[in-house]
Amino acid sequence: MSAHVMDPAEAAAEGALSLEETLRRARRVIRQEAQSVAALEDRIGDAFAGAVEAILASDGRVIVAGIGKSGIIGRKIASTLTSTGTPATFLHPVEALHGDLGIVGAGDVAILLSKSGESSELRGLLEYLGRLGVRVVALTGRMDSSLARHAEWVLDCSVAEEACPHDLAPTSSTTAALAMGDALAVALLLRRGFGREDFARYHPGGALGRQLLLRVRDVMVDGDVPVLPPDATMRQAVVLLAERRGTVAVVDNAGLLLGVVTSGDLTRLMEREEHFFPISVSEVMTRTPRTAEPDQLAAAAVGVMERAGVMALPVVDGEGRVVGMVHLHDLMRAGAV
Repeated sequence: MSAHVMDPAEAAAEGALSLEETLRRARRVIRQEAQSVAALEDRIGDAFAGAVEAILASDGRVIVAGIGKSGIIGRKIASTLTSTGTPATFLHPVEALHGDLGIVGAGDVAILLSKSGESSELRGLLEYLGRLGVRVVALTGRMDSSLARHAEWVLDCSVAEEACPHDLAPTSSTTAALAMGDALAVALLLRRGFGREDFARYHPGGALGRQLLLRVRDVMVDGDVPVLPPDATMRQAVVLLAERRGTVAVVDNAGLLLGVVTSGDLTRLMEREEHFFPISVSEVMTRTPRTAEPDQLAAAAVGVMERAGVMALPVVDGEGRVVGMVHLHDLMRAGAV
């Protein structure tokens, strides 16, 4: 059965808001949640620092737990921690008391989430964590709650009100808890010195991993690089430009890069010279071309091409010898951007 959509007259009779007023309220939700997150900034202090240092010093992992909407936010926090260098797992408080407590070790640190701090489902878990000696970080909206009293570090995630018009559905509070969890993850990332290369190792299968791991050497043409000596003529260059995708490197006898001739150079030459075939490539080439290195990030090579307005770069080794040619289209196909 399809849902009945009220016309404006029916909506007015039912007390529903007009579309214009609904949009105004929707914008208010965004504003309220933004304000709730902004208020957290002044709460980053000693308790936050203590939690960060305890997690860093732990020889176990982070156990994240919460029930309901807090549990959903907890799962995301655990995922973010793990992907940024802090091993973490989500533990459902109810399932924990029915067999899953075996994953908790004495060297772990627990992050427990509860807006009220009085979730009955967390009490049994808190008792067990206490017996085991697991240190507890609380993300809660009530600093005087049972959870706050049993935690070693309490991070204040309280909000003035929920964005829900009835102040009931978790909205601003879950956004605040999520932001506080992200702040913890990033703080730990910074303290660990977790860099782009580390991030790429944790995300090898996605587009981000490809961008961070892909090197110029993985994409460049290195078997039959189009090169010419400086005394070659433009007649010779025309053939290579047509066959080898519009860019030719000019090198000396040792293979050192002297310049580059492109299809654009050829076009400009043809516009001003009727008889251009006998002209040497050294007269036409760009003498200070942009280059790439084999171990350079492929994404960085794309940036060089975009800024210079070129479609290919000669790849040179540490001594300036040409070892390959990398093309923008190949980089795009490989997922460098």
